[in-house]
Formats: sequence, C-alpha cells, structure tokens
Amino acid sequence: MNGASATALPGTVSRARSFGRLPFAFGPRVFVGLIVGFAWLAPAWWSSRFIVAMFLWDAFIFSAWLWDLLRLPAVRELEVQRVWRARPALGVPASVTIRLTNDGKLPVRATVIDETPRALRRDVPELLIDAPQRSAAEASYPIQPSQRGDTRLGSVFLRYQSSLHLAERRAVADLAQTVRVLPNIEEARRQTLRLIRNRQVDIERRRHRLRGVGRELESLRDYREGDEFRDISWTATARRNRPITRVFQMERSQTVWLVLDAGRLLRAQVEEPGVPQRFSKLDHAVNAALSLAEVAIHCGDRVGLLAYGGRVQHSIPPGRGAHHVRMLADSLAEVHAEAREPDHLRAVETLLGTQRRRSLIVWITDFAETSTTPEVIEYAAQMTPRHLVLFAAMSQPELAALAAKTPESPSEMYRHAAALEICQRRDILLSGLRRRGVLAFDWMPWGLSAALVNQYLDVKERNQL
Repeated sequence: MNGASATALPGTVSRARSFGRLPFAFGPRVFVGLIVGFAWLAPAWWSSRFIVAMFLWDAFIFSAWLWDLLRLPAVRELEVQRVWRARPALGVPASVTIRLTNDGKLPVRATVIDETPRALRRDVPELLIDAPQRSAAEASYPIQPSQRGDTRLGSVFLRYQSSLHLAERRAVADLAQTVRVLPNIEEARRQTLRLIRNRQVDIERRRHRLRGVGRELESLRDYREGDEFRDISWTATARRNRPITRVFQMERSQTVWLVLDAGRLLRAQVEEPGVPQRFSKLDHAVNAALSLAEVAIHCGDRVGLLAYGGRVQHSIPPGRGAHHVRMLADSLAEVHAEAREPDHLRAVETLLGTQRRRSLIVWITDFAETSTTPEVIEYAAQMTPRHLVLFAAMSQPELAALAAKTPESPSEMYRHAAALEICQRRDILLSGLRRRGVLAFDWMPWGLSAALVNQYLDVKERNQL
C-alpha cells in the first residue's frame, strides 16, 4: 500500500558563507597556551628576561593560531545539506540528517546547530561532525512533531576547526525551508494493515460476490422460480423470447464523505493513558479520518473530505488511489481548530449541493450538553433521507472518569451527580439520532480510529448503504 509518507521530503543544499562581523575565533587550545604562558611570571621576580620569554611564547601561540586559521578550508569549500528520511508526522518519532561536504585539503571537526522550531523538538539540536578532506560526513538528530501543518526551519550554523583546535571559523548555510507535518500516518497504516488481515476486508479485496444482495448489476440469466418480478429484464426477455432475470451483487465502488468539525469544542486537549504527549480532539479526529480513508480506498470506495469551522476550510471531491490518499493527508495536515462556533448549516449545504447520489457520511464532531438540542444533532438527522450518516461524537474522558468514580465527600457527590446528568443528556441526544436512522456513537478520542473503521466495515458487510 502506498501511504502518504512513502515519499520523503526533498532535501535542501547550500554552500556555506561567513557568519558575523568576525567570522573567525580562537580555539580552546589557544587559551590553554596563553594560560601556560603566565607561568613565566613566577621566575620574572628574579629576572626580567622571563617576561620577554613570556611575550615570545604568546607570540608563538598567536603565530600558530594564524597559521592554523590560514590552512583551514575556506568557507565556500563547505556544503551543507539537510536530508529528510521520511515526511514528518504528528507524534511519530523521526530523524533529520545534516550532511557536511568538505572540499578542502584538510579534515575538519564542525559543530553544527540547526535552527529547528519547537513544533518539531523542544530544544535546538547541536551536532558534531568530523568531515574528512574532499569527502562528506553526516549526523542526525531526533524529532517528534507536536503540531500538524506547515512549520518553518531556518539556517544551519557551523563552527569548524582543524585537528589542532587552535583556530575556528564561523559559517552559516541558508537552508530555510517550510515542511508540512502530516497526521499520524503510521497509526493509519498500522490500522489498515491489521484490518487487511480481517475477513471482512479480505472479502472486499477479492470482490466476493453475494448474489441477490446489493443493487449493482452483475449478469443476466434465465428466470428461475422464486426470483422477484422486479428483477426481470424486460428488454432482454423481449430479445430472447424467454424470461430473463438480472443478477445483482454488492456495490463495489461507493462514496464515503469524511466531514470533519474543526470548531471550538475540538480544541480541547485530552490525555491518553500511557502517552506522555497531549493532543487535541481535532488531532485524534484527523488521525481517525485518515485511517478510515486508507481502509475505504483499499476497499475500492471513493473518499471525499469536507473540513469546516466558521467557514469551509477544505473540500476535496471523492476519489481513489494512492495519489488521492496523499492529497487527503496534505489537506488534513492543514486543518486547524478555530476559536469560534462552527457553521454546521454551511457544511451541510455544501455537502448536499456537491453529493447528490446516496453515500456514507462520516461526521466527526462533538456537541455541548445544553437544555436545547444542538444544531449539529438536527442537521445530522436532516441528512438521513438522502444519505446514510455515521455520527461520531468524541466523548469527554475527564467527564466519563468523574461519572464512573464513587464519590467520597459531599463536594465530590455534587460533581458526580452533575457528570451523570451530562452523560445522560448525551445518551438521550444520541438515542434520538438512532431512532431517526443515524448511526450515532460516542467514543473516546484515542479509540476513534479503530471504532470508525470497524463501523465502516459493518456498514459494508450488511450492505446498509
């Protein structure tokens, strides 16, 4: 399967140039030599000639430093390249490689600092690279992205010395570039690979034909006792002068729309048990959408995307194939949570105006527990006459824990009662959706990927679409 991370980011290459008003400095051994020179001051109490000897020693040290500086490779003889082994993804550990090419006649030891944003790692990486003469060497540093979307890396700064460590040159390479942190593709891939082994997906891959189920025409045959009259092909019957029946199979190419709410409620950070990093509900929703897209496209369905907040952020028409998966991954990487309330009506109007034929609408959202019915509940129910709606609400982990905990004090009892009331309110709203034909569920954010994929497979197996 060709995932969206199969292609690494293009690396950036640049020749180094001098950095700073004084692009050179003293190495550590120069200071050691100068400190040793102060030893001549002790015998200078008896003879002033030792002071002259000290100045001669210092002159020797400075001459050695100048000689070492002049023999160092020129700045223009160094080439720096930033290499990406794979495209960065949210929460997935990866590495970035810095390659240093030395075209000079002398080996150098370089201290390299890459200007890396906090979205990729907490501190600025500092590497040590030993580059032989007329050759290249490299070193890597780890990253673990904490935010999706575009992030910008800056220049690479160098300080390099010879093996004598007397003189030092300072340089900078302009390797500024913008990289896009994708959703957690590794999680989507693991989910897909696990489900490929599942019997249900295996049936879809082999296009297992269930005669009499579905409404996609497979073939024609002679009429048999028990066949429904509505399945008789009257045009074929007239041509052959005998009753001919149409044989149907499960639809092999259907349309799945991923509708992603990026409104205020999806900004909430949730803590997954056993995971040190905290991600927002929207991050979990994006990962779940990508997992479902990979599985649905693998099953032969066409997948579209509609992400919205106060406005429609992304609208991608249904498609299939590895290129479409990469397009979905790039668009999902750019989906960002908004501080305002989402415009559910605009999203529904956009979707109904785009998708006329019956399809599966997977709506990933959340709603507030108020005394009135939330708008998203009403709009989800209004779409059922034309489409099959899978309504995936993201539950509140802290609220569920509070409702499950036994109160031990009066204050805890009041909080426990309030949590139970809110949970009951959510259950009532979701039950109302189910009675109106919506597949409505309430899942924990970190379990959303597996739950959505399994529910999608159930829909396919039962031919509910």
